[in-house]
Amino acid sequence: MKEANKTSALPFRLGHLAAIACAVWCSPICAQAQEDKDKMTSIAVPAQRDAIELGTGPLPGAKAKESWHRQYGSQFARNVTIATLTPFLPDPAKASGAAIVVAPGGGFRTLSMDNEGYDVARALAAKGIAAFVIKYRLRQTPADMAGFEKSMQDMFSGAARAPLPAANNAATDLAPQLADSIAAFRLIRSRATQWHVDPDRIGMIGFSAGAMLTMATTLATKDAKPAFIGNIYGPLGSMTVPQDAPPMFAAIAADDPLFGNRDFKLIDDWRAARRPVEFHLYERGGHGFGMYRKATTSTGWFDAFVGWLDMHGMLKPGN
Repeated sequence: MKEANKTSALPFRLGHLAAIACAVWCSPICAQAQEDKDKMTSIAVPAQRDAIELGTGPLPGAKAKESWHRQYGSQFARNVTIATLTPFLPDPAKASGAAIVVAPGGGFRTLSMDNEGYDVARALAAKGIAAFVIKYRLRQTPADMAGFEKSMQDMFSGAARAPLPAANNAATDLAPQLADSIAAFRLIRSRATQWHVDPDRIGMIGFSAGAMLTMATTLATKDAKPAFIGNIYGPLGSMTVPQDAPPMFAAIAADDPLFGNRDFKLIDDWRAARRPVEFHLYERGGHGFGMYRKATTSTGWFDAFVGWLDMHGMLKPGN
């Protein structure tokens, strides 16, 4: 999801604030270019030649077909009815044997496939980590763009105030998405030899809704068993932490209008359970900063995450 801001209840349209600034400091041509970039524009569904179907079947009751659009210079998918996994494998000379499932966000109604998916996976592969972008099934939205925009506006207009789903209800509330996530881990482990992956060193990182899915995969199931997890601008409310919970890296901006003004008890819960946790609270960055380059320290989250992975031995070849 694209960055949000306290001054607006509509995170996916906040790029218009940049357009206003551009109009003040730049020429009318610059302002128009920014508006064009921020506007949702339908695009053809990409070929996705490397994507592998996860075998969890079509989304029950789905009527709208998968479609894609471009916004903020990035690609987004919606109405995903068939889950897939796209591998980004490192150069064998640099491969450490560790792997990670990358879960983009988008409120379970869209997926930020570039900023929180492919771009993250490419960067991880460059560090020697085998990365796998999961395109999980989504809640249906109107097929037409105008209807979709309105549905997102309705959802986000109260998102900062709405209560979050209870962790113990995740197995029900996120049943299709959890099935997809579990299937992703199963697929990677089944092809561990082919992909030169250590089946005991497979982690997961998620952004916003993808972070919710990451936590549900970790805490609401016993099937995936990620070796480490990353929660990037997801909710950090209290959850029951199992004794064998994996090391967790968490990052969020204090000015995140969705989750920045809530409590961060999950960090205390992890510490109380005596499980490894690293937490970065950035002063500014909004919501959805992902791999976008920004003039805020939140841009440093990826380097910090890679350093954390290195500290846990994930950049070194396994025994």
